[in-house]
Amino acid sequence: MTDAALDHHDVIIMGGGLAGLTLALQLKQRFEGIDVLVLERRAHPVPHAAHKVGESSVEIGAHYFDTVLGLKDHLDSAQLRKFGFRFFFSEGRRDIDRVTEIGASRVLATPSYQIDRGIFENYLGEEAAARGVRFVDNALVRSISLDAAAGGHRIGWTENGEAHEAECRWLIDACGRAGLLKRKLGLAEPNAHDANAVWFRIGERIAIDDWSDDPDWRARCEPEGRRWLSTNHLCGAGYWVWLIPLASGSHSVGIVADPKLHPLDTMDSFDKAMDWFRTYQPRLFDALDGKRHLLQDFMFFRKFSYGCKQVFSGDRWALTGEAGLFLDPFYSPGSDFIAMSNTFICDLIGHDRAGRSVDARAQLYDQIYHSFYESTLALYQDQYPLFGDPEVLPVKVIWDYTYYWGVLSQLFFQERLTDLASLGNLREELQHCQQLNIAMQAFLRAWSAVSERANPPAMLDQASLPWFAELNASLRRPCTDSREFQARVRGCVAQLRTLAAQIRDEAQRAHPQLQDAALDALLEQNMPATPVDRAQGAMLFEASRA
Repeated sequence: MTDAALDHHDVIIMGGGLAGLTLALQLKQRFEGIDVLVLERRAHPVPHAAHKVGESSVEIGAHYFDTVLGLKDHLDSAQLRKFGFRFFFSEGRRDIDRVTEIGASRVLATPSYQIDRGIFENYLGEEAAARGVRFVDNALVRSISLDAAAGGHRIGWTENGEAHEAECRWLIDACGRAGLLKRKLGLAEPNAHDANAVWFRIGERIAIDDWSDDPDWRARCEPEGRRWLSTNHLCGAGYWVWLIPLASGSHSVGIVADPKLHPLDTMDSFDKAMDWFRTYQPRLFDALDGKRHLLQDFMFFRKFSYGCKQVFSGDRWALTGEAGLFLDPFYSPGSDFIAMSNTFICDLIGHDRAGRSVDARAQLYDQIYHSFYESTLALYQDQYPLFGDPEVLPVKVIWDYTYYWGVLSQLFFQERLTDLASLGNLREELQHCQQLNIAMQAFLRAWSAVSERANPPAMLDQASLPWFAELNASLRRPCTDSREFQARVRGCVAQLRTLAAQIRDEAQRAHPQLQDAALDALLEQNMPATPVDRAQGAMLFEASRA
């Protein structure tokens, strides 16, 4: 095929899953007349309860879907509004109403969703086509030739056995773990987080609210009988189990585990997983045992977490979603990182379309994105042994949420992710938060090593912490200008420092031997005073001792 006969596109996106289709929609929304081609290997429409992991969204990803992309009507009508995260320390127990529960008694202000990926990706494909994206399914990429200097990258693919070729100014890899550009450019990079996962779908709802008929336990949440809408975590040392409902009526079940404590070969088939549940989560085993015939799929991943040396390039290519890096399904950050990487990519393409160089900006965005990755990785790496600790994990969850809502979420919700001036003015505070988080994760590990792991029959209600509910609600209140935004972030940093001091003091009250010079040094740095009422924060610990 001659160059003159080649189709030319502004952007070609390899991969028409969640990352690729949302990027296509964002590009069409932002740039009038932009020519976008999406190549998807699978045939559409895909089945409901599609064989993919990543059904639970959290606040950044949810805001990206419902507000940035304008998909709220679909999410409200065709998906499920999530009742937050919920955790039960139920290892070896059937009496789920007699163990410690972490969760909110009511839905907090900023929404998130449980997403049936099959329903959602079919909708995204239809919406992309309706907005003028050329969406080609049954397309298998066969060749990639990168040549930014000559003005265009060249892609070859087959569609139903027929060969095609096209040229583009920007090439985006959104093809998931296949990592076409990553493999071609040698960008794969391991990390030190070693964990495995197995998961499957059952074609019927798992009604966790029916696991107890205790009226007091059932009345802890408003409205009653809605716990099943949470991402429910059944926790033990070295692992957690997820229960995620899907709008199609199916339920997603997964085990994520540290192989040093729970090797993959003890759970890498459905029958093995059921035997594992019989031992470690017997109440879930009871709920699933009569539903074996409703099994829809089963899959496992060994060492699912990985990094990537580079995801954005001034040579007009980029990686997004799992084609770049993947952290861990705990806290469901996958759609968050799609939202952030797609936002960076759109900004780079916008600067290029305006005739400006993107070399320095691409390098800077790559550094910022990897900084977010490293900060989030610290939440998981070497932390799985404390997941069965009813004394420490509730504190970690509050800390991790406060860090997430107070720093990263504020950047995204207030549309400051690409505001380099504000990021520069907040550089000292953001670096301090990153260092404080790393120190706190180490302190939590040390605390868990000496904790008594008491498991009282109590609900630690996140909604009862006024400052915590307010932090969540603040995400939806826009800042009028950059000065107000920077003031808000500095207030969040001060709030985080107050919480860190409370956690340290509470742990040392019970365990005086817990001394941490690195954490002390960070808390002694001269940073702004906090507006947070220390008594409100202390409610967390009063509840845990009740």
